[in-house]
Amino acid sequence: MFDTVLIVGLGLMGGSMAKTIKTRTHSRVLGWNRTRATAEQALADGAIDAIATEALYPDADLVIIGLYPQATVDWLLAHMSQLKKGCVVVDMVGVKRFLIDQLDQAALDAGVQLVGGHPMAGREFSGLDFSLSTLFDGASMIFVPTASSTESVLAQLEAYFLSLGFGQTVRCTAEQHDKMIAFTSQLAHVVSSAYIKSPEADKHNGYSAGSYKDLTRVAKLNETMWSELFLCNAAPLADEIDEIIRHLDEYRRAIRAGDRDTLTALLRDGRERKERLG
Repeated sequence: MFDTVLIVGLGLMGGSMAKTIKTRTHSRVLGWNRTRATAEQALADGAIDAIATEALYPDADLVIIGLYPQATVDWLLAHMSQLKKGCVVVDMVGVKRFLIDQLDQAALDAGVQLVGGHPMAGREFSGLDFSLSTLFDGASMIFVPTASSTESVLAQLEAYFLSLGFGQTVRCTAEQHDKMIAFTSQLAHVVSSAYIKSPEADKHNGYSAGSYKDLTRVAKLNETMWSELFLCNAAPLADEIDEIIRHLDEYRRAIRAGDRDTLTALLRDGRERKERLG
């Protein structure tokens, strides 16, 4: 299906994608990384078959980008013309409108098929050392069609990524993606980061259990990457922050007033929503 795959960026996501493809397909895997030592490590570990050079770029049938948002745009604008006509390009960035606005026309001009992608998986660590061939098992893979992508390529991608162990694929628009990710992912990271800043956090040892661990897990994040993602999706994320502040204020006012009936109703509504949504 895709005889040669080029992975651009061999950190947690790109490294995991390389290892998964090597483990579960017959595709030849080329790897590029800004720091060559990382690419050399991936080669030594067997995560890739060869370190990608510009001479090898035209060999790629599929290019998967595992870089930060602006770095993804910069790399593709610099190298898209070196890819062969008909090559499929899938990014793994957690925002879509930002990328597609800058890359849609360039993909059409270069004759490549650009598809926005977002694997819904990750860890609270970064770097090749933490990459796993099982990271995507059972995960959802989101695809965002663009002006340059065809139905047949989208169907190929869906079949290929399911063969990698993904549990499902989802298609949506860039706007749908960014609005949903603001709620399901980005807001959770903001809340976790804010929650851990309580002065009481320094004294939690001996007083915390599962709920503390669940709520603080993603506070251990890569601030360079997440700040860029947040700002690339500023309006939807700010709307979600406004929404949770509104609901927190409802709880605060009921608690300050000693209004048990209202507080019980708020808690019941939250429980019922969770039971309904799963």
